[in-house]
Amino acid sequence: MRYYILVSSFIFMLQSAFAQAKDYDICVYGGTSAGITAAIEASRLGKSVVLIEPTKHLGGLTTGGLGATDIGNKQAIGGIAREFYQRIKAYYRKPSSWKWQTPDEYMSKKTNNWRNKPGEDAMWTFEPSVALKIYQDMINEAQIVLRMGERLDRKQGVRKAGNVITEITTLEGGTYKAKMFIDATYEGDLMAAAGVSYTYGRESNGKYGETLNGVQANKTNLSLTGLVSRNARFHNFVDGVDPYVVKGDPSSGLLPMINPDGPGVEGQGDKKIQAYCFRMTLTDVPENRIPFEKPKTYNEQYYELLFRNYEAAPDGRIDKMYGYGDPIIPWINTPMPNRKTDINNQKGLSTNFIGQNYAYPEADYKERERIIAAHREYQKGLMWTLAYHPRIPKQVRDEVSRWGTCKDEYEREDGWQEQLYIREARRMVSDYVITQHDCERLRVADDPIGMAAYTMDSHMVQRYVDADGFVRNEGNVACRIKKPYPISYRAIIPKQEECSNLLVPVCVSSSHIAFGSIRMEPVFMVLGQSAAVAAVHAINERKPVQEISYADLKIRLEANGQVLRQEKD
Repeated sequence: MRYYILVSSFIFMLQSAFAQAKDYDICVYGGTSAGITAAIEASRLGKSVVLIEPTKHLGGLTTGGLGATDIGNKQAIGGIAREFYQRIKAYYRKPSSWKWQTPDEYMSKKTNNWRNKPGEDAMWTFEPSVALKIYQDMINEAQIVLRMGERLDRKQGVRKAGNVITEITTLEGGTYKAKMFIDATYEGDLMAAAGVSYTYGRESNGKYGETLNGVQANKTNLSLTGLVSRNARFHNFVDGVDPYVVKGDPSSGLLPMINPDGPGVEGQGDKKIQAYCFRMTLTDVPENRIPFEKPKTYNEQYYELLFRNYEAAPDGRIDKMYGYGDPIIPWINTPMPNRKTDINNQKGLSTNFIGQNYAYPEADYKERERIIAAHREYQKGLMWTLAYHPRIPKQVRDEVSRWGTCKDEYEREDGWQEQLYIREARRMVSDYVITQHDCERLRVADDPIGMAAYTMDSHMVQRYVDADGFVRNEGNVACRIKKPYPISYRAIIPKQEECSNLLVPVCVSSSHIAFGSIRMEPVFMVLGQSAAVAAVHAINERKPVQEISYADLKIRLEANGQVLRQEKD
């Protein structure tokens, strides 16, 4: 073991020395889905590129549990993104890819009908380990220089000459020079360290003339696109759930994770962040299952609202209170191949650790690690509670306890992944801010680099006590998009006076509610590829990213398979 550590350290020093000695055309910071597609495209276009991932995890949410691809409209996904999903399908065509079930057994499940239709050229559900393998194959084919576990020095690690980034330095000692930089992180760390304008949290509705931003404590509202589900019943508590440590006694104090100050003024902005969770990969195959364990940090008070939600349901029948998903269990359990799942939040208390991520966007690395660990411990405790706690209805315990984390997916011995679902962190503020008006096509960008089509979707932001003295969740918005809308090139580039050689395909310039529609992994892949095409264009023309010809960029994007408009608009 000691020999392995010494050799690994020596290799790392060699890698760092190599990185310090070599210049690149393009430096991509962030090995998310957007970063990977950006690096692949840059390499395919003949440019030298380095891809730096600050953690030990490659692929972001696509390889971190989000196997149930949220799309909105599959026809809006082109280029390398579609190629990735086509490779997914090709992988699952091989009989050897099916260990724990047959393809027919998997495809017979009702929940897969709309995601994987017969005759499609791609497959949209997959195991995280398969996504990682495909990404690694694509990276190797493109001969990309990959640096893992190198974190940007966010205080002193960005060197600029005027408005041009000349090099970045990591805390691990690597220095990377490049002509163009792409920030593909979920957090926007390079963007922020480079002095680019950004925001986080929720704008007020008045900021951009929206109706779905800011505090959303009302239950329903009619938008131009149809009925909006705010605090919809399938993401909230049943009526009558008491919020106090001792039921009916306000002097006993509130249970954990309830805001004592109330939700705030309807439509008012704040610096609160929609909730994060882990998209769990579970299995019911006994040979591959790791049973849920009670964490050492278990705090039963975290789950008291869960108990009370069951107890408050009429005749204990929680299934009468919710409109879709599993009728009695607080999760969305979407089947993945080989008897695995993608688990997401649902109902009043579920996998979202509400209110515990507000500091994350600006937090230092140590604090972010603490927040991530706290989310994992909370979610571990939730799953043990649902599986084994005597106050949970027996039919729930019987179902949940037959599931567990997978032995064959992630590196951790407990079967949990490293990647937390960072639904939203920083968002750039550039010369074009995508808002609800873009999503509703009341404004249509004339310089598209890709399209988005998913619901304007925000998860819960906080819990509060309503006027009747019961607990409610606030912040959930789900508003359908009628058809795909274009994403402006100006939304992924900073203001020119701030930085002229940086592109930001993840933390795009958008309002909170618009980002709720944009923030889907296939869209990030599309924007990552388009950012790389623009970066190459800027290098070839020796121009700032703000001054390249959009007409020429459009030609190159479409030539590389990007979808920039609907056929029938």
